[in-house]
Amino acid sequence: MSRTYYIAGNWKMHKTRAEAAELAKALVSQLKGGKHRYLVAPSFTLIETVAPIVKGSNIRLGAQNMACEEQGAHTGEVSVFQLKDLGVQTVILGHSERRHNYKEDDALINKKLKLALKHGLEVILCIGELLEEREAGKAEQVCETQLVKGLEGVSAAELANIVIAYEPVWAIGTGKTATPEDADAIHAFVRKLIGKLYGADAAEKIIIQYGGSVKPDNAAQLMAKENIDGALVGGAALKPDTFVPIALFG
Repeated sequence: MSRTYYIAGNWKMHKTRAEAAELAKALVSQLKGGKHRYLVAPSFTLIETVAPIVKGSNIRLGAQNMACEEQGAHTGEVSVFQLKDLGVQTVILGHSERRHNYKEDDALINKKLKLALKHGLEVILCIGELLEEREAGKAEQVCETQLVKGLEGVSAAELANIVIAYEPVWAIGTGKTATPEDADAIHAFVRKLIGKLYGADAAEKIIIQYGGSVKPDNAAQLMAKENIDGALVGGAALKPDTFVPIALFG
């Protein structure tokens, strides 16, 4: 079975509304007719600007995070209802920056994930190890814990709305990239784990993206690997001339 490649751009905390509109328009124009799945995830303040530009195109609208509660006294948070009201279709959860810089743990990420699924959002669940964890031989163990705890209470039917993104933390924004072989080994491990949890068919179908210094010059090599089904792109997603070649590879 051939899985569809899924290329997502995480804009992180970049762009004004005018800059976001310019980037979104360029991507809609240049990715028209592209044969893969595409997504952009702007900052919360930019979603309303980007939404009408990507609407009706082949680019999904994503958010970079979401509150774990539906509404209420949660100062500074953004709810699933507010995201859906803006046309958001997908939410990125468990990104390493959320885990390590903002101390989000597996239980919180799982709560957010189940809430997103309840309200019909697709979830990109990020997992990945720190450099010291990899050097200690614990990469698989860390990824297994994050995956199993992240998916706790998720049914096989709900899994169809989940994408996994493997992002070795040591390769994010550092210019270091896991070799295609290193990345594929963890992707294969994750796929096998999904098989244990949900069965062979689910393991075959699930899309596992790679994230961590993906650039035009390494994207095709990474995605040529059997278990790598796309990319979660950070820095290179901020300009059409670096994101479009990744998105249109192959």
